[in-house]
Amino acid sequence: MKLLNVQLGDRSYPIYIGQNLLSDSQLMSKHVTGNKVMVVTNTVVGPLFLEQVIQSLEVGGKHVDVVTLPDGESHKNLETLNAIFDGLLSKKHGRDTSIVALGGGVIGDMAGFAASCYQRGVEFIQIPTTVLSQVDSSVGGKTAVNHSLGKNMIGAFYQPQAVLIDIDCLNSLPQREFAAGMAEVIKYGIIWDNEFYQWLIEHRREIQSLSSEHLISMIERCCAIKAEVVAQDEKEHGVRALLNLGHTFGHAIESEQGYGNWLHGEAVAAGTVIAAKTALIMQRISLDEFESIKHIFTSYGLPIVKPVDMTTSQFMGHMAIDKKVLAGQLRFILPRGIGHANVVSGIDNRTISDAIENH
Repeated sequence: MKLLNVQLGDRSYPIYIGQNLLSDSQLMSKHVTGNKVMVVTNTVVGPLFLEQVIQSLEVGGKHVDVVTLPDGESHKNLETLNAIFDGLLSKKHGRDTSIVALGGGVIGDMAGFAASCYQRGVEFIQIPTTVLSQVDSSVGGKTAVNHSLGKNMIGAFYQPQAVLIDIDCLNSLPQREFAAGMAEVIKYGIIWDNEFYQWLIEHRREIQSLSSEHLISMIERCCAIKAEVVAQDEKEHGVRALLNLGHTFGHAIESEQGYGNWLHGEAVAAGTVIAAKTALIMQRISLDEFESIKHIFTSYGLPIVKPVDMTTSQFMGHMAIDKKVLAGQLRFILPRGIGHANVVSGIDNRTISDAIENH
């Protein structure tokens, strides 16, 4: 088992990465301080892993209740969030309860947001079950729900007590979901670590065949980068914004196409290619680097072009209310070579349009 730490002073917490962690009752109970636990999961993940988690918690002497939500990004909203509060209140959970998020990014975001709000804040643990949530969304304390006018517009920064990453959960992940999670993995290479980017190219076959050794190494590197970034900039005033590479364009795709029709990682992949094309136009990356970025996404089974029916004006409309708008100016995360990126504002609309239409 690998152990990392997110260094945030008295709110620091561990990330455990390994196999068979869901059955480790001692590890699970170690981070649940009260006697009552509310496990939040969904209709897909619950049948696979819920019984194992309940058993581990009960062996540790915890009383366990469960809220099972419908699966999918289309349910990541205030109405579904309220089902978590209904469960907590109806089962009489107090301020000493802990919430366990068992699922992918949607469950982690919603359970974390519920934890930040319920009785003004209760403890929670992340148990991510998808590639995307294991390498990205479970670490760093971003919690939110979507609004019909924008993705993740209602939320809070709220850190977990611990993150338990069991790679055995990935054995049941559909191929499309696995590929979507790889978009966030590739992102780390583009913005932060060229050596890791090259490693992903060289070891694609082992990763796609779910080699335990390679999955643990991959997840560990992503979490180490994320932990370093969050420790420097917890609430995204600076360097943490780099983790949003491709997300401004990607969130526009998700909002326009309807949440869940394009998976988050699929939209991020296409959005990253548009961002890379913007960087190419601005001579921040070479043509070879641009082609390499396109190729790595396609090699992992991800889309690299926008939806055929989505216009530039639709992109612009959604991006105008993106969270990265500051003082009326859109800010984009653009690569500068592979392994480096920064935040760029003041890009003229013609360059943006050219990248959207001709990537």
